[in-house]
Amino acid sequence: MTFRDRLPLRPGTARAVSAAAFSLACAEMIRSGLYLSYLGQSTLAQDALGVTPSVVGLAWALHIGADTVMRGPAGLLIARYGLRPVMIAGAALSLLALALLPAAHAGWALLLIAVLHGVGFSAAWPGAMNLTADATPEGVQGRALTAVSMVILPFIGLGYFLFGALRDAPLQSVYLLSLGVLGLSLLAAFLLPARAVRGPAREVMNAEARREVLRRLRPLLPAALMQTVTLSLFGQVLFRVTDDLNLTYWTMIAILVTGGAAAFGSLPFIGKVADRGRATLTLTAGFGLIALGMGGIALLPPTWALFPLAALVGLGFAGVQPGWGALVTRTLPEPQRPAAWGVLMTLENIGTAVGPLLGTLAFVQLGARGPFALGALLSLLATVFYVLFRHAFPPAQGTDGPATGVGEAIS
Repeated sequence: MTFRDRLPLRPGTARAVSAAAFSLACAEMIRSGLYLSYLGQSTLAQDALGVTPSVVGLAWALHIGADTVMRGPAGLLIARYGLRPVMIAGAALSLLALALLPAAHAGWALLLIAVLHGVGFSAAWPGAMNLTADATPEGVQGRALTAVSMVILPFIGLGYFLFGALRDAPLQSVYLLSLGVLGLSLLAAFLLPARAVRGPAREVMNAEARREVLRRLRPLLPAALMQTVTLSLFGQVLFRVTDDLNLTYWTMIAILVTGGAAAFGSLPFIGKVADRGRATLTLTAGFGLIALGMGGIALLPPTWALFPLAALVGLGFAGVQPGWGALVTRTLPEPQRPAAWGVLMTLENIGTAVGPLLGTLAFVQLGARGPFALGALLSLLATVFYVLFRHAFPPAQGTDGPATGVGEAIS
């Protein structure tokens, strides 16, 4: 069975979805590599820019902050003006911001560049996710959104390790590489559709429409925040946890691979369950499995027990991701979905930002068991919430079969 059979797209939409994913992947590759890896480690770059590592760290924080604040407005702009012009403008602003890098010879200049870059980047995720949802038949939207998200993750890692390997390279070389990749991101944005892929034209929300969207958004907010918080708790303490658990580097890698393999291996089946009208069930069960697995690890069991517990956590995330995607597309009214999705992605980005801080605080207070205990508690709260408020979501309308009707042609 081909990938297209597993993840069918509406006629004429494959090029647009691929272009949006490629544009997003290039943008993620540069920002993760440049700020987190190269500028943070390269003394050559720091000397050339007249900055210290702490200023680079602040630049990354401001970049994430600008991205977070602007995702909601970016969604509104997509709803009002369409996907192509907003993503072109965002990619162009990102390119322009980094084009100013050689002129930055003080900390304030780097901070300004980082903020402008964050504003430009903010359109990439809402645009790619909304286009994917529009281009995918009703029965497979949860799996499609998860698949596109998973495609982007390797580019984040590629950027981090590639730019880390270039830490002794001169700034000019890395600057040209960054401009080249962001140029590809901009070119890909020109391949996006000029109008809606399917369904009614996007509408500017009046007061009544805003109230209706807010009502539908409320039950989605906990999952938007909790899924990224639990994923990012270990961002700054993973190796300290490894040492406290008396694990070798490769043992920890093997445990992580076990969890990842369980997640990826179970996604096709669990995603199909979510798309067949069981999105709330898979989301709730996913958070429950994460709570169970992390709670077990927080008890500091023998090393052999960490492997099945990691697999349990991986299964949990395999339930949360497609369940979340299917629930969002089922719950949000289609004409206002870009704007609403921008709000949800703001919450997701906040979770990514605060997760490492919470994980570090839990580690300082409770040692190695702290981040796992906190992750278990947060996941348990999310589980209880979705059990109590499961009736807040509309019933599923479609099944796993192919969609009826076709999308509009993409110009």
